[in-house]
Amino acid sequence: MDYTLHQDDLGTHIDWALPGVGAQQIDWFWSNMEKGFILWHPEQHEPLSWPIPPRHGNPLGAVHNAPQTWDDGRRQNLFIRFERIEDVPEALRERIRLDHAIIVAGLGFDEADIHTGQVLGYRLHQWQDDGAGGVIGSSTAIGLRKPETHADGRIWAAHAATEIGNWAVFLPDLYRLYQVVTDTRRNPFTSLGVTGRGLDARYQHIVEPV
Repeated sequence: MDYTLHQDDLGTHIDWALPGVGAQQIDWFWSNMEKGFILWHPEQHEPLSWPIPPRHGNPLGAVHNAPQTWDDGRRQNLFIRFERIEDVPEALRERIRLDHAIIVAGLGFDEADIHTGQVLGYRLHQWQDDGAGGVIGSSTAIGLRKPETHADGRIWAAHAATEIGNWAVFLPDLYRLYQVVTDTRRNPFTSLGVTGRGLDARYQHIVEPV
């Protein structure tokens, strides 16, 4: 997959485009990552689990453990949480400019890190239909409690670009196959469409409990 990489004081950013993939398919993927996690990056991913699974209609607060080994040889359990837009740094929110988005927080490398309230860093992924049967997208990585150098950012970018490129290989078929599973406990879905841009961005279809 072709992508462009940009780094600044905030972090590392990649812009990308995928033919043959729909925005709704990517929305579905985030609540069903365990179904395609090995396919997402076959060389570096191990099976994914959900210590806190996503709910149908609202995945915010869900936590997954994503074991993986990056190009630098580090093998890690990564505990990652889906975040409310309002809870992340304004500098990251300001970058929301496309129709769909998910923000995830890296919590740590052990299940105990789920409960500490500490965030190592954030990833913002956003995408929208391109009107020609594909999607355009952008992904951003920033460090917080764990600073990320530009070298770290480039390692992440290479990993993320492979993941995103592989969506074009497997996601349309996987999404289609799972349409027969109507039990939302086994096949949850949430539209990750947003209204507004930047600091005004809010999820359009997620209704959080009062």
